[in-house]
Amino acid sequence: MDNDFFTLNDQLRPCVATIGFFDGVHRGHQFLIASVMEEARKTGLQSLVITFDRHPRQVLSQDYQPRLLTTLDRKLQLLSLTGVDNVAVLHFTKEMAALSAHDFMQQILYDKLNVRKLIIGYDNRFGHNRAEGFDDYVGYGREMGIDVMQSTPFSIGDIKVSSSLTRSFLEGGEVEMATRCLGRSYELSGTVIKGFQQGRKLGFPTANLDTGNSGLLIPKGGVYAVKASIDDHQRPLPAMMDIGTRPTYGGTKLSLEVNIFHFHGCLYGKPLSVQFIKRIRDDQKFESIEALAAQIQKDKEVISRFFALNIPH
Repeated sequence: MDNDFFTLNDQLRPCVATIGFFDGVHRGHQFLIASVMEEARKTGLQSLVITFDRHPRQVLSQDYQPRLLTTLDRKLQLLSLTGVDNVAVLHFTKEMAALSAHDFMQQILYDKLNVRKLIIGYDNRFGHNRAEGFDDYVGYGREMGIDVMQSTPFSIGDIKVSSSLTRSFLEGGEVEMATRCLGRSYELSGTVIKGFQQGRKLGFPTANLDTGNSGLLIPKGGVYAVKASIDDHQRPLPAMMDIGTRPTYGGTKLSLEVNIFHFHGCLYGKPLSVQFIKRIRDDQKFESIEALAAQIQKDKEVISRFFALNIPH
């Protein structure tokens, strides 16, 4: 295989494809991929999703800090769940970024990936000259033997679902709206590290989540009802999570602390993922440690009632 790209299946037959970064693999992406699969079924071709191993802006701008909805591994897992025949992951480089749309279509899509039909998202553009658009792609495709079609946007009511909209919901703490866009709860994954152990003293031991350099977006600070997944537990456990700087203790560094209900055990060094279900309140500073402890107890009662009423057993 050429080192410019790698795929989950090397045997690429003539296919119907779509291309994009597909961060989050949200309901808009799922709608687009479903149309690719339907067109492939009608034409007897394979279906292919083409994506990138990193955000193109990370290559074009060293200062760009991604706020990702999914890591590459998680994105590939979600793409595989759509039932698409094949996923190609392009290794995005400065050389690839310098290709014109015409050359990208000819050298990568047609010659290497055997694309014969291309369905692109309603707002997607590619190639070095971003001024080129759908009509240009149609013309290039006609010249080289790729039938180019455009998908329609996927909307929830009057909202056009997109990765940027989903990010804005999460940054505003609107995790339930993000869930509607994604078709599942937003998830943060990382490793449990040793924290300040103040929660333990208050009677609410917490697992401190370190997301490392994953680039995953951290939702707006505050207290959340979450479901926590631990490797050796079959089902996620109800939990509450605080995203904040520990202002009552004079903290300044952001921490992600998870109190898992009905769990006793050591999690240091273990992987942990949390699904955001509902935001309860803002992160805030309390007059005393006792006032903080009283509020945490109230939070736990509110979240416990919420799970008892809303989560099937």
